[in-house]
Amino acid sequence: MPDYVLAGLNEAARKDLEGLMSVDTYEWQSDFARKYVGLGREEGREEGREEGVAQSVIGFLVARGFMVSDEVRERIESCSDLDVLESWVAKAVSVQSPEQLFD
Repeated sequence: MPDYVLAGLNEAARKDLEGLMSVDTYEWQSDFARKYVGLGREEGREEGREEGVAQSVIGFLVARGFMVSDEVRERIESCSDLDVLESWVAKAVSVQSPEQLFD
């Protein structure tokens, strides 16, 4: 159905409609929608922070000359606890082997 409606519009009207319907610019009207769209964005930001910190842990280990096994890499990348990941960053600068992160 949306394709049928868009097909009936001229190019200028189609661009205006697409701009109005863009998720990034649309102002949600209901409290429900504002709450849950906001929660989704925050969850996305949190996941991004977790991924960034996990890559920092791996980057520190590699920069120190360690070979990071697939098992260690998987454990670091699958961790979703930001506090744990941040503790691993601190440990990554002084451990004698990547496996010592988890002690």
